[in-house]
Amino acid sequence: MHGRLKVKSTAQQEEQKRQEREKKLKIFVAVRDACFSKRKEGIWDDEALKLTQQVLSSNPDFATLWNYRKEILMHQETVKEKDEVQTIYGAELSFLESCLQTNPKSYGSWYHRGWVSSRMPKPDWARELTLCDRCLSLDERNFHCWDYRRMVVKMSGVSVDQELAFTDRLIGSNFSNYSSWHYRSTLLPLLHPESPEPPSPCLKPLLKEYELVQNAFFTDPNDQSAWFYYRWLLGRAEREDMISCVYVSRDEERVAVAFSRPSVGLLLVLDGQPQRVEWRSVHPRFKHSPLWICDLPPGTISDISYEHNLTVHWTEKHIHRDCALYTGRTESYCRDSAMDQELFRSELSVEKTSVLQSELQSCNQLQELEPLNKWCSLTIILLMRALDPLGYEKEMLAHFQTLREVDSMRSAYYSDLCSKFMIENTILKMEYAEVRVFSISDKNLTTLCHLDQLLLVTHINLSSNQLQRLPPQFAMLQCLEVLEADNNSIENLEGLYHLPKLEEVLLKNNKISTLADLQPLASCPKLKRLDLRGNPVTQIANVESELAELLPAVKDLLL
Repeated sequence: MHGRLKVKSTAQQEEQKRQEREKKLKIFVAVRDACFSKRKEGIWDDEALKLTQQVLSSNPDFATLWNYRKEILMHQETVKEKDEVQTIYGAELSFLESCLQTNPKSYGSWYHRGWVSSRMPKPDWARELTLCDRCLSLDERNFHCWDYRRMVVKMSGVSVDQELAFTDRLIGSNFSNYSSWHYRSTLLPLLHPESPEPPSPCLKPLLKEYELVQNAFFTDPNDQSAWFYYRWLLGRAEREDMISCVYVSRDEERVAVAFSRPSVGLLLVLDGQPQRVEWRSVHPRFKHSPLWICDLPPGTISDISYEHNLTVHWTEKHIHRDCALYTGRTESYCRDSAMDQELFRSELSVEKTSVLQSELQSCNQLQELEPLNKWCSLTIILLMRALDPLGYEKEMLAHFQTLREVDSMRSAYYSDLCSKFMIENTILKMEYAEVRVFSISDKNLTTLCHLDQLLLVTHINLSSNQLQRLPPQFAMLQCLEVLEADNNSIENLEGLYHLPKLEEVLLKNNKISTLADLQPLASCPKLKRLDLRGNPVTQIANVESELAELLPAVKDLLL
């Protein structure tokens, strides 16, 4: 008990306690061994039930004995009348209640209770719901009880409306009841299905939910439960399955295909003929990838005087995309623009847009009252992203700066999230400009993402950021010719792997310290220019000759 002084025990008292523990242990082991012996001999009698009960009463997490107990009860079903079986299972439920009093979060006890309830000839589901109510009143976050309640509701046919009212009561008594908010998020799509996949609440109930959750976070702005539920309400549509880009190169006789998500099961048809090609990811680390490449047999498409028509089939999804390689062209591609795909935000109806504008206004009002509340700032950012990511870019950056100041322990998370959003915005700007140059210098980037969207980029500028590595995903930039990454903290170039068109790499003022760090560049066949000035590796003895041996194709080496 808190505030109570700890009384030191004498050596004699300690010895007495030790002897008592040993005595209990001997009894426990003897009963346990007796249970094991009976099970081994195939004995399923009442004595076995009593023995297992004796052990499980003190240790309800003994899974083997629960399984033995199931075997005994199933045997009883075959030799007893239906009324007797009902009585036996009723006694079993009473025993389980005592086990749950010993440990309310016992996996074995809750699982066994579900098994017993499902096998009872006449289960009393109302009693089980009452038990759940009682347990949740003692511990509202007992996830074992929540799981069991969901099973009881399903088996007994309790309506979604009734369960929603149940969450209303719990949330009304305690806004911090995260489990109730989560349960509510599983019920609303069932009550108000909007579309077959994935279901989401339609607009009118959504307005009611916004009002409920606003009451919660205006009451206690620092409680995270309502904020997490609010983020779920705001939602985000899943991207539809699609082949987002097909690229074909005559020089490399290579086909690269980008998908909306990691994919398997590809078929390439060239001029009406299925091709036997070996699809591979762009980096050995990737077994599942949103981008795949294949090499065609030499001479298949190299003659510039011929036109070719390709079709890539995503057999798993029954989706295909065509691409034509015209006469006189060395490369061709077919893709959807980011505007068409709505890559980074849900496509909002006018009606829903006005609702989100209203929610943004409410959050801005709360922030005026609670300027240092991190949940409010983060939610404002997400609302801005959903409404107009480019239009709200300046305000978003200001909110991220606030977040890093008020929640410094998570500043790295906010920096990574800000980097993600800035990359998304830059991709959108690039799409609007219809160029293949990606420039995002001096933006304090700490991480790189969405690299699968940059398959067609020929020139990328990442200079003056805070990057520490070029990750394996960087190898998805299969068309890249020029990389500018000066003035970062890069010490790992793992992503510069087999980039077939890469000619120029500028890495001035980074943290590359060993020749091994530069090894990935040896896999880039067209690399001609490399700038390593200001890197620790330049201080290595004989570095120039070592690099000449490692990268013999590089003619312009700046150290």
